[in-house]
Amino acid sequence: MRANSQASRVLLFSVLFIFVDVLLATGQASQPVAGKSPQSASAPAPAAVAPSSASDTSKFVGAETCKTCHEEIYNAWEKTPHWKTTLNKEGGPSHQGCEGCHGPGAEHVAGGGDVTKIFTFKDASTKQINARCLSCHTGGPQHMNAINSIHTQNQVSCISCHSPHHAETKEFLLTKAQPELCYSCHLQQKSQFEMPFHHRVNEGLIQCSDCHNVHGTVGPKQVRTSATQDAVCFTCHTDKQGPYVFEHEPVKIEGCSSCHIPHGGANPHMLRVSNVNLLCIQCHTNSAPNAKTGAALGTPSFHSQETFFKSCTLCHIQIHGSNFDPTFFK
Repeated sequence: MRANSQASRVLLFSVLFIFVDVLLATGQASQPVAGKSPQSASAPAPAAVAPSSASDTSKFVGAETCKTCHEEIYNAWEKTPHWKTTLNKEGGPSHQGCEGCHGPGAEHVAGGGDVTKIFTFKDASTKQINARCLSCHTGGPQHMNAINSIHTQNQVSCISCHSPHHAETKEFLLTKAQPELCYSCHLQQKSQFEMPFHHRVNEGLIQCSDCHNVHGTVGPKQVRTSATQDAVCFTCHTDKQGPYVFEHEPVKIEGCSSCHIPHGGANPHMLRVSNVNLLCIQCHTNSAPNAKTGAALGTPSFHSQETFFKSCTLCHIQIHGSNFDPTFFK
């Protein structure tokens, strides 16, 4: 009987000990962690909520607000194609008005015109400026090579030639009209167009951009190609294009500029040298007497180069190519 009573007391104490231990553990778990609320300690924090459309639009103040300080710039911009395009463009405030190019202006306005709170083109790098412009002006044959163009490689940005606010031309918003805009950098070409024989750029018959894509091409000198993907020269000089049965190799391999100065020169045909004979013997010399060597055929012994006016093209009249004679006689 005494043994059973002792066993009952031991069992009772064990149950009480376990109950007290459970209460202590529960109390410690409910203690708040320093710096955290009881809710954060007992449950994971909720995921961050994406900003609402209202909070996005609150960053933009609209073009009319910009006008209150920049009225002169706004009035000039209002007369350009950008005004109509940006105000009617889809995509919300971030793609419309002044802020379509300069970014949201709320912080700029709140800071009393703090220029560090908005994108200003005059303080930006060429890469940053071009990226802004190409966010809209991208794709198509005109701008597809703009990033790798010679102009971009030489730190010529879009606003070096274009002015969204104070353009002098309605078309393309250029800072100057062609060719004076191009001449501001390309002085050598300007002097070539002053030569006695030249393409009539100064006269306004053609423009620099008729032959060159100023935004870049895959070819050298940013020269365009014709509609048939041949040299751009054939756009006007169609009688020289061919195809011919007998081709003059330099025309197809090296192009027109292997013999001609495209902008202008002293020769009536804008050749690279004053006399056509001097041009021909640059390839057709007696040191390469036959075609088997892989070089151009040399001049035969009966060709006299002593008479200045005895031009090679007096006989080889179809020098660009012929359908009848391999020596381009007719």
